[in-house]
Amino acid sequence: SRNKPLADEVDPKVLARRTPGFTPADIENMLNEAALLAARDKRVKITMIDIQEGINKVLMGPKKKSRLVTEDDKKITAIHEAGHAVAMYSLPTHDPVRHITIIPRGQSLGSTWSLPRDDSFNMTRNQMYEEIVSLLGGRVAEALFLGDISTGASNDIQRATSLARNMVTLYGMSEALGLMAPATVGNQYLDGQSYLDCSQETSALVDREVQKLLNTCYNETKTLLTDNRELLDEISAHLLTKETITGDELMAFVNASKAQPAAEETTPTEE
Repeated sequence: SRNKPLADEVDPKVLARRTPGFTPADIENMLNEAALLAARDKRVKITMIDIQEGINKVLMGPKKKSRLVTEDDKKITAIHEAGHAVAMYSLPTHDPVRHITIIPRGQSLGSTWSLPRDDSFNMTRNQMYEEIVSLLGGRVAEALFLGDISTGASNDIQRATSLARNMVTLYGMSEALGLMAPATVGNQYLDGQSYLDCSQETSALVDREVQKLLNTCYNETKTLLTDNRELLDEISAHLLTKETITGDELMAFVNASKAQPAAEETTPTEE
């Protein structure tokens, strides 16, 4: 960014938190994209909005402006992403939500991202549990509030299953298996994939433990979304009109929903 005119609002520390895992080339591409956006809008300085769009493009590709999205698909995606956002917000130690959108990019019709609080490399069992709960937020929201489910949760389910399986087979986080690690990680310089190295009985136990963990997380997600139905409806309705919500806007919805019951309690009633 040395030779690029940045607006005063651009904070390098915030950018560092928003770009974990970016290589120098990724950062350069991000800032170049942001500069092009600012120039296209005839602005002399690059804003955080420009940089956020640059981040989105590096992570997920350009907006699919040519893709025709039906109103039904938009509604499903809005409910799905609102489910992720509400689940993330409701979990006590989950990273805060930073971006929710139903704008198609790459193969995705929408996305919800959280903002890491720090550069920690370790994850606790509780943090991994909450990550699974948040990953299931989209599928649960569809099932609860649309009465049907879609293919949009396929990647979420794969990631949730992979994380649950690693908890059981690699990290010693299953009470039934104890400290035994029935999986072995392959050559990290090749694929780095893990594979089971155990008896058929233990393999079946692993499957049962993974399914049990996923079911527990699913029920936890159902409780969170049911308890926050009004917030989810408000977020999904806003996404249908604006298509993108920032983390600050999400917290504005949250604060407004918290203030409303208090205001109702203090309103005098007429006899």
